[in-house]
Amino acid sequence: MKAFRFKEWKKSAQLEDVPVPDPCPGEVLIKVGGAGACHSDLHIMHEFDPASLPGLDGWQLPMTLGHENAGWIEAGDLAAYPHLELGAPVVVSPTWSCGVCAPCRQGATNYCEQEHLAGGIGRDGGLAEYMVAPAQTLIPLANLEPWKAAPLTDAGLTSYHAVKRCLPLLTPDATAVVIGAGGLGHMAIQVLRELSGCQIIVADTSETALKMAGDLGAHVCLPSDGTTADEIRKATGGLGATVILDFVGIDATLALAGQSARQRSEIVLIGIGGGTFPFQFGALPYACSLVTTYGGSTGELAELVALAEADRIHPHIEEFPLDQVASVYERLHKNEISGRAVLRP
Repeated sequence: MKAFRFKEWKKSAQLEDVPVPDPCPGEVLIKVGGAGACHSDLHIMHEFDPASLPGLDGWQLPMTLGHENAGWIEAGDLAAYPHLELGAPVVVSPTWSCGVCAPCRQGATNYCEQEHLAGGIGRDGGLAEYMVAPAQTLIPLANLEPWKAAPLTDAGLTSYHAVKRCLPLLTPDATAVVIGAGGLGHMAIQVLRELSGCQIIVADTSETALKMAGDLGAHVCLPSDGTTADEIRKATGGLGATVILDFVGIDATLALAGQSARQRSEIVLIGIGGGTFPFQFGALPYACSLVTTYGGSTGELAELVALAEADRIHPHIEEFPLDQVASVYERLHKNEISGRAVLRP
């Protein structure tokens, strides 16, 4: 089968022929229907290595990339999973878990204390014709085609988790700011629209992204420049935003987040652009929190799939055949993808 293989740190992956994998006990073989191309993969290929991120020392290369996956169950022992059947369309949770540690028992499978590898993240992923995954990570699809559902598993789920954890703050008189309306940010706008009644402000450098943000329900769309923080304060009566979701994560966007926050607000850093924020007393308004998040739980993925099945959220997708995967990542690097790119074997 064809697979997009990452073979050496700080080197581009290559499409090549590999054997179809065999599922281990507790796993199933999935015929991939669609896999999303994520900016995180660019960081994995060109920036990360075990010396810079110690958590990567458990990864074994070569590895098939692709952590945003959906398809059909091809084979595997499903006796313990009566809600699954051969041939069924499913999405694959991008965070795999042990199921027994304290966070897992509480349903926070994305913060598992034991399992840190997943498909496309240390183990073979879905930028291939087939992949294997633990049966417990699968969510069945009813009406969605797998290639249309694939972006829900990361672009959608990561955004959903970031918004959901902030819902106590997102009252109808609150304001949420989305910095970066790309693959994840355009999903966050929809989740905010569906789960809260707050004002939604979007900041981005791309006029195309801002146009899409307005079409998706953003109330105020601002170009990212030297006046953005002032414009956010004007739109909030001088108080600042209640929740700021930074989907970029560079120095400039973290600075914008800090300048836009109000007292008792929350800044959520999702983007892994490598930026830093100089923190000391007075760097942020009183009782403002700065946190990071990771993905979302398998339970939250089921909730998000339900929203999509109900036709309430829609990933904006550019579709490509798998043999164009290298050129898709080149376009992604140049910010030439609108919404999410999905590769179809």
